[in-house]
Amino acid sequence: MAQYTLEDLLHLMARLRDPETGCPWDIRQDFASIAPYTVEEAHEVADAIASADYPHLEEELGDLLFQVIYHARMADERSLFDFSSVLDGLVEKLIRRHPHVFPDGTLASRRPANEAVEEVDVKRRWQEIKQAEKQASSSKKPSGLLEDMPASLPALKSAQAIQAKAAGQGFDWPDVAPVFDKLREEIDELEQAWRSDAIDAVRDETGDLLFSCVNLARHVGVDAEQSLLGCNHKFRRRFSYIESHLKVQGKKLQDCSLSELDALWDEAKSSGL
Repeated sequence: MAQYTLEDLLHLMARLRDPETGCPWDIRQDFASIAPYTVEEAHEVADAIASADYPHLEEELGDLLFQVIYHARMADERSLFDFSSVLDGLVEKLIRRHPHVFPDGTLASRRPANEAVEEVDVKRRWQEIKQAEKQASSSKKPSGLLEDMPASLPALKSAQAIQAKAAGQGFDWPDVAPVFDKLREEIDELEQAWRSDAIDAVRDETGDLLFSCVNLARHVGVDAEQSLLGCNHKFRRRFSYIESHLKVQGKKLQDCSLSELDALWDEAKSSGL
């Protein structure tokens, strides 16, 4: 049985920020100083998911929730908004963006169970609603489709989000086959730039290749960021396998040939790591 509630967490945050009896470190923080921790905690949530470390995921979700509480408390102190208004805005927006779940625009309304909904229609409608919200907002100036993309997103996430937005307007390959062709084309262009010893061109073509890889991931239904995180974890596991086996033999990595290291890598791979 849970010992504490969301209200307890809000109270704890207020205590930490109390100018007279709070924590000196917490008191001097502001939005800008806390933002890097918010990003870090989001990455740690993703890392726990990629590792299938669910006990750790529970802890990291708590840390991420605390970041939301932290920002809301600082906003409340400046009379900008508070946590309750964050909740109200979130619930209202989610109801509005899910008319296929809440047909009357209320939390109590329900779609008939026998009324089928296609995912492709859901995604299309979601984008239409978001675009209408943007146009109706008096606090935002009219801008291009991609101009409001968060600059702080990781590059792979940003690329996938950009492509998804463009695809929502019909700017996309019709199927996956030409995406494979484009990937091969970018590999050839990168190789040509490398052979020409043109560092600026190599940098540009490397970016084009990575962007195409993300596009391919999107077309085959894979999240590029999560896929690469999984690959990073796999590499670390296999590399640790090599290190531990060499340690038992009294060897160091630099003492081994590439073929020896490759053989150990294959062992790690065949063992399921």
